[in-house]
Amino acid sequence: MKKNGILNSDISKVLADLGHTDQIVIGDCGLPIPEGVNKIDLALKKGSPLFIEVLKEVLLDMEVEKIILAEEIKEKNSSVLEQIHNLFPDGFEIEFVAHENFKEHTHESKAVIRTGEVTPYANIILQSGVIF
Repeated sequence: MKKNGILNSDISKVLADLGHTDQIVIGDCGLPIPEGVNKIDLALKKGSPLFIEVLKEVLLDMEVEKIILAEEIKEKNSSVLEQIHNLFPDGFEIEFVAHENFKEHTHESKAVIRTGEVTPYANIILQSGVIF
């Protein structure tokens, strides 16, 4: 049995299989998941697990070079946006796109991790970096 890191075997496998520039999504419970994209459903009930809780754990195991967020998060969910900003260093590459474009980007993702988050626009695309 694993002693450290993410215990969820589906998430562990997706992270282990990522190459440079591959993308995964962590989303709220309302984000549509495109047909054909691997869905890892962690949602237990409304609000559990929280988006930010899942993001923090994934970031402990994943090298991220860029993130993509919906532009609408700035107005509709500033508290989650602030928490996201606190997880990344100043100058880190953050791309904002319209929510409709965000949903289009999810079609290219290796997986979508669905949380129990029920606040608007609590969705992120993580682009894999390299560890060397």
